[in-house]
Amino acid sequence: MRTKMIGYAFAGILASAALFAGNDAKSDNTEESTKGTRAVYGNIAIDQAESLSTGDQILKAAAAGTPSVVWETLERGERVECLNCISAVEPLLFDLNPTNREIAAWWLRRRIFGVFGPGEAYERTIQTLKNDSNPTKRAYAASALGEFLAAPGIDACAEAIQNDSDAGVRAAAASALGRLNSDGNGALTKALSDGDGKVKLAALKSASIINTSVDVASVARLVDDGNAVVRRRALEVLDTYRAKDSVSAVLRLAKTDADADVRLAACHALGSFGDASARATLESIAQNDANGLVRDQARIAARRL
Repeated sequence: MRTKMIGYAFAGILASAALFAGNDAKSDNTEESTKGTRAVYGNIAIDQAESLSTGDQILKAAAAGTPSVVWETLERGERVECLNCISAVEPLLFDLNPTNREIAAWWLRRRIFGVFGPGEAYERTIQTLKNDSNPTKRAYAASALGEFLAAPGIDACAEAIQNDSDAGVRAAAASALGRLNSDGNGALTKALSDGDGKVKLAALKSASIINTSVDVASVARLVDDGNAVVRRRALEVLDTYRAKDSVSAVLRLAKTDADADVRLAACHALGSFGDASARATLESIAQNDANGLVRDQARIAARRL
């Protein structure tokens, strides 16, 4: 296995070397590159500093689209201002590979010029989410707006949750609100009641991580969802929020839900709530549940009360 891993690493090095062969590969040793490196890293030894990507390298990496090379090149070009590179990197926001999409948004949002002005890359991404006929592109645009971490994306994603006909787009918009640390002025609550399970799961994930208030009542209603995965994730969010008002519904799932993972999550949540009224039920589950993991979790939860 170690030999195989070394082989993979060597192959990756060869691929990167082939991509940047020629004059561009030598640019790291030029006086211009050395000055650029010192401007970022100061007076540490050059051989101890990560070499910066050049504009030409960024252009080549974006054109090639190889995820590992794109990631490395853009990461090393975080502070490299290259206006010509913006139009080359922007299409990666809609690349089939999710890592390319993520790192492209990460790099673009760090540009001082050429991205956030009228008619530039950020505005075009918003318009893609609103108007493109391809639902996949709209979903990728929503994800990109989340990665841009800019406030205008909140309203655009909220509108998509309210109005887009495609569940994949609504799910991407709900996920983006989590990255943007916002409930979208109630849009996340709307997503929690969506008819599609993917949207509800995306909304639950965002609800578990944002720092703004979440409609806990809407989360609690999902413990009766027909999808066991949705029920389990709803329980986990209630657990995170220590939502003691939902103890009766959670007790019911702990005792009777057909899915062992749901019962397990319910028992854990009851232990987190710290409501002593759940002790008798948990002790009964610890003795009688058909699943050993559920019995163990009920026993641990009872001891927390």
